[in-house]
Amino acid sequence: MDLTDKIDHDAVLRARTLLLGSSRPALDQEVEAYRVLSSVSPLTYVPKLTEALLSYGYAPEIRDRPEIRLARHAEAAATARRIDAGDPRRTELLVRALSAYQHGLYAAGRRTEGFAVREEMAAAGEWGFAHGQVPSPLYGSGPLATALAENGDHQEAAELCGKLVRAAGSEDQGQVSFWSLLSWAAELDAAGHREAALSAFAEIVDAGRAELAEDGTALAIVTWQLVHQAGMLDRAGHHTEARGARQEALALLTELDSTGERKSWSNILTWWTTLYALSGRTAEPLPVQGAPAPAFGFTFLDWSPDIKRAYFDSLPRLEAEVADQNEATETAPHEHLPALVALHRRLTIRTAVHRENRNYRILKPLRPIFNENVALARRYADMAETAESQGVLGQALTDRSMFLVAAKQYGEAYDDYREAFDLLG
Repeated sequence: MDLTDKIDHDAVLRARTLLLGSSRPALDQEVEAYRVLSSVSPLTYVPKLTEALLSYGYAPEIRDRPEIRLARHAEAAATARRIDAGDPRRTELLVRALSAYQHGLYAAGRRTEGFAVREEMAAAGEWGFAHGQVPSPLYGSGPLATALAENGDHQEAAELCGKLVRAAGSEDQGQVSFWSLLSWAAELDAAGHREAALSAFAEIVDAGRAELAEDGTALAIVTWQLVHQAGMLDRAGHHTEARGARQEALALLTELDSTGERKSWSNILTWWTTLYALSGRTAEPLPVQGAPAPAFGFTFLDWSPDIKRAYFDSLPRLEAEVADQNEATETAPHEHLPALVALHRRLTIRTAVHRENRNYRILKPLRPIFNENVALARRYADMAETAESQGVLGQALTDRSMFLVAAKQYGEAYDDYREAFDLLG
């Protein structure tokens, strides 16, 4: 018996008729038709089936049925693996299908399987580059870098992020995105390569200055970059350079206070929240085997869905911890106030990221928690009267100032940062 004896010719005819009709068929009918036709004309219909299955996995009727979405995207990935090697779109379709599949695996808490699929994505990109189908050997590798960071494999993540930066620079004639450089700097720092991290972040600031000179970026973004750089320099013991970065940031805040932004910008909150969250990484639990953590330095949109969910779901527990610590502080302030200030800053950071995830309107909902953060830090500074407590107050004022910049309250932002500048010295 040859292949033609196994083909259901009536099913093939019905599938062709359905697809050639005057109106587009329902998505489930389209998928079924491509399933039939892909068995008789795989070169033509396996890629079409892959795309249809990807769309099928995002159908509105299964929005609240993640197990069905995962099954459809698993089929899309399996189908994409069957695309002929000579098809010029093979790599692009395969990486798209694998990306959807790994997202569902991570959302379901199946991190080991999801990680393996991300490794497959990276391997597919490397193969596609070797066969002339994609422009970079790192195509599809970004999610793997995020997973390595979440797992605490910072050395591997830093190496991969560095490759991504160099590849982007080669492809774009030296134009590397803020986000690629930031993740690289963050992972270098997490891996213990502090000076290399400072060099990588200096590239961000230099690029920001150059863009600002041509009105190609917002004053607010470069201000946030300089303030973060100052914090990195201080932690590395480069206090003179840190003061210089703060002085430059203060000059930009002076301009914002006087005239506002040079031109209008769309929503730029992600620049602020990503840097703000990264500034608090050392206060967060370290990722360990079986207990991954957010990839600070990557935007929260890049975090794996299970990590993102856990980070935001922990807010009520953190609020309860702050409340308990606050009660303890009332009875023994000298003993508990420093811990309360540190814990409240963690809560403030997490609340800010959560708010940006929900809505770009931040002033009214976030102002109270930033005010409380400053009030606690000021109380600590007045009580302890030490250089350390003054630094804590300077940090709280800096945090609120950068929030006020994000909320476009430039006069108040300047006042806070002017005080912080004098405290941090």
